[in-house]
Amino acid sequence: MTVLPDDGLTLASEFPEAPHEQWQHLVAGVLRKSGKEVSGDAAEDALSTLLEDGLHVRPLYTADTAAGPARETAPDAGLPGFAPYVRGGRAEGNTLGGWDVRQRHLAADNDAVLADLENGVTSLWLGSGIPVSSLAAVLDGVYLDLAPIVLDAGRETAAAAERLLGLYGERGVADDAARGNLGADPLGHQARTGTAAYDLASVAGLARRCTDRYPGLRALTVDALPYHEAGGSAAQELGCSLATGVAYLRGLTDAGLSVAEACAQLEFRYAATADQFLTIAKLRAARRLWARVAEVCGAPGAGAQRQHAVTSPVMMTRRDPWVNMLRTTVATLAAGVGGADSVTVLPFDDALGLPDAFARRIARNTSTVLIDESHLARVVDPAGGSWYVERLTDELAHAAWEFFQSIEQAGGQEAALRSGAIGERLAETWAARSRRLATRREPITGVSEFPHLTERTVERAPAPAQPTGGLPRVRRDEAYEELRARSDAHLAATGARPRVYLAALGPAAAHSARLSFAANLFQAGGIEPVTEGTFEESGAREACLCSSDALYAEQAGTAAAGLRAAGAEHILLAGRPGDHPGVDSYLFAGCDAVALLSTALDRMGVS
Repeated sequence: MTVLPDDGLTLASEFPEAPHEQWQHLVAGVLRKSGKEVSGDAAEDALSTLLEDGLHVRPLYTADTAAGPARETAPDAGLPGFAPYVRGGRAEGNTLGGWDVRQRHLAADNDAVLADLENGVTSLWLGSGIPVSSLAAVLDGVYLDLAPIVLDAGRETAAAAERLLGLYGERGVADDAARGNLGADPLGHQARTGTAAYDLASVAGLARRCTDRYPGLRALTVDALPYHEAGGSAAQELGCSLATGVAYLRGLTDAGLSVAEACAQLEFRYAATADQFLTIAKLRAARRLWARVAEVCGAPGAGAQRQHAVTSPVMMTRRDPWVNMLRTTVATLAAGVGGADSVTVLPFDDALGLPDAFARRIARNTSTVLIDESHLARVVDPAGGSWYVERLTDELAHAAWEFFQSIEQAGGQEAALRSGAIGERLAETWAARSRRLATRREPITGVSEFPHLTERTVERAPAPAQPTGGLPRVRRDEAYEELRARSDAHLAATGARPRVYLAALGPAAAHSARLSFAANLFQAGGIEPVTEGTFEESGAREACLCSSDALYAEQAGTAAAGLRAAGAEHILLAGRPGDHPGVDSYLFAGCDAVALLSTALDRMGVS
C-alpha cells in the first residue's frame, strides 16, 4: 500500500468561508424575483418543505443546524452495536451477508415456498391465510434448521406455534437451531379486528419456552403495520410500537421474565416507504427510542431492537402496478440503509391479489440486486453523519416520544385502542394526507400523474380475506381508484369512456403545458381527453380551454361561446380562476382534483 505524504494541503484554503447569512441573502434575492419579499431566516423557511408530525425538510443543513432547535449539540448516535443503537443493533451490521430476505406467503403453496428459498429468500413469513392444518405441507422440503420461520396466525397463534414447535421435534431440528418468530401480537390483533381474541398472559408461556429452550426463537412481534395502514404518520407508527412494546414488557416481566429476557422476545415490524430519508430516519429513531425504554427499565444492554421492515402496502397502487417495482426498490434501499435486520419486499401486484411467480421473483431479486450488485450492505449506517439524516432522526424521535407519552397518559396501548383515541388521531392524519393526495400535492405516478387509460388490466387470484373490524386499511390511490372504477363500468356498459374535448388556443408554445396538465388530470379520473378534430366529432359533452393567460384574455370568451354553440354543456379552463365569460369551472395546480373529477363524472351521467 502506498502512503501519500502529508503535504499540508487544505482543500478550498484559498477561498474565504461563506457565512450562512450570505447564503440567506442570495436566497432572498432569488425569491424577490418571484414576488416574495422575505429575508434572513424567513427566506430559508420559504424553501422548507413541511412533512407530517410538524417536521420540516430544510433547503440547507450544516453542522450548526444538525442538532435542531433548542438543542445545543446533536445527540451522540454512538457506534454500531452500542447504545443508543442509532447506527445499528449489531457492530457488524448487515455486512457479513446482507439483511435477511424475508418473503411473505398468504396461501398454502409449497411450490412457491420452495422456489423462493431456492432463489435467494432466506426466511419465510407465513400469513393468517395459511391454515394451521396445512403448516406441515407448506413447509414440506424446507430445511427448518436453515430457514427461519415467522408466523402471523392471528387468533390461531397458539395453535400455529404449537404446530411449528412440533414440526421442529418431528424433523429432528435441534432446539438451538430453530430460528424465527412465533408471531404472538395480541395488541396488533386487537388493532386489526377491534377484539381481544387472546391476551398477553396466554403468550407469556410461549415466551418462557423460547427463553428456556429455543434461544433462536422469539415469541412476540410488535407489528406497527396496522397503524401505518390506517393512515398514521411515521411518528405515530413509532409511538404505537413503543406503547405496544412497553405493554409486552410489563406483561412478560409480570410473568417472571427479566427485562433483558423480555426484550429478547420482541421483534418490531415497520413499514418502509418510497420516502427514503424518512424511512432511514424512522428505523434509526426506533432503535434509539427502544434503547431509551430498555435503559429506563433497568436493562440498558438489552435495548438492541430487532427490526423487520416491510415495503408499505399503503403506497402500492392497483393501476399501473408496474410502477410499484420502483417504489419497493426505493423502500428496500431505505430499509437496508436504515439498518433493518429483515426486509420483506411486497410483490408489485400485492394490491391486486395473490402474486404470480414473476412478481415473487422480482420481489426477492430486489433485495438480491441491492445486496450483491449494489453492495448496499457493505457499509454500516451509510447515512450516518449526514446532517440532514441526523437531524431528521432526532426530530422524528422527539415527535414519536411525544405521541408515545400521550398513549401512556391515556392508560396504555390497549386502553387507547379500546377507547378509539388512537383511531381518531390516525384518522386526522389520514384526512390531512388525503387532501394532499386529492390536490395532487402528493403525486401518485401512474394514478394521479401520468395515468394510462388504455393500460392492460392485471388480474390475479384473490388473496385470503384479511382481518377486519378494527382500524381501517387505507391506500394512497383509493380516491382515484373509485373514479377509475366508475369510468370502467361506463366503458363496459356503453363501449366508450366519458370524454372531454381539449380546445387548444394559439400556437403550441402557448398551450402545450396546460394541454398536458389538463390531459393528465382528466385521465386520473378515467375521463378520456380528445385533442383532435372538432368538438362535434369528439363525442364529448364538455370542453376545456387550454392556453396562456394572455390568450385567455383575448380569446377565452369567444372560444367558450363557440363551444357552447357546438353543444358543449360545460366549459372548463386550464388556469387560475378569473373573469372569463362563458367559463364554468377551472383546473389549476393545487385544485381539488378528486372533487372536480367526481363532479364532472356526475354531470356526464357516470354513476
